[in-house]
Amino acid sequence: MKQPMAGYLLMLLAGTSLAATPGGGDPVAGESSAAVCAGCHGQGGAAPTMGLYPKLSGLGEAYLFRQLQAIQSGQREVPQMTGLLNGLSEADLRDLAAYFNEQPMTVGQASPDTVERAQALYRGGDLKRGIPACSACHSPNGQGNGPAGFPRLGGQSAEYLAAQLKAYRSGERAGSAQASIMTDIAGKLTDDDIAALANYLSGLH
Repeated sequence: MKQPMAGYLLMLLAGTSLAATPGGGDPVAGESSAAVCAGCHGQGGAAPTMGLYPKLSGLGEAYLFRQLQAIQSGQREVPQMTGLLNGLSEADLRDLAAYFNEQPMTVGQASPDTVERAQALYRGGDLKRGIPACSACHSPNGQGNGPAGFPRLGGQSAEYLAAQLKAYRSGERAGSAQASIMTDIAGKLTDDDIAALANYLSGLH
């Protein structure tokens, strides 16, 4: 008998440690440190200069802090950010996360061609393939779950989203509890699934 999607997701979560990272960052202090980030991510992290660079605005403070920590330590390899976080304290990283989380996310316009297919997968998953609904963690409107550390996906660059789903699928992006969940899920997605989801999410709000 096949495991229902909700039960499948709970099983995944039960096998990981996803304690939310407390907030407490100072967005005003973070703004001064964020100036160097604008060169790639745009003012306020909302308008990247390339589609492969993520929007940072409104992603969730706990998520942003964890990613900054992972990049700084080398756990998550992002060559373009090599050395940029050197010398920053934990408080500095929290301040950066708080600043970017307070910035408004800009939402693009998704192509209508694959929206119906992607919406069904995002909101309902695919029982036959063992794929849980993305909305279970990232919310039906793509706003994420800040306290749990699940990032906002709605409005994110389609090119960046597609690249990250493929990185999870290949195991290139790994090493954390969240990554283990995403690796399992993304491993069941086809290239067409990924392209459709990335397009859909870029316009979701």
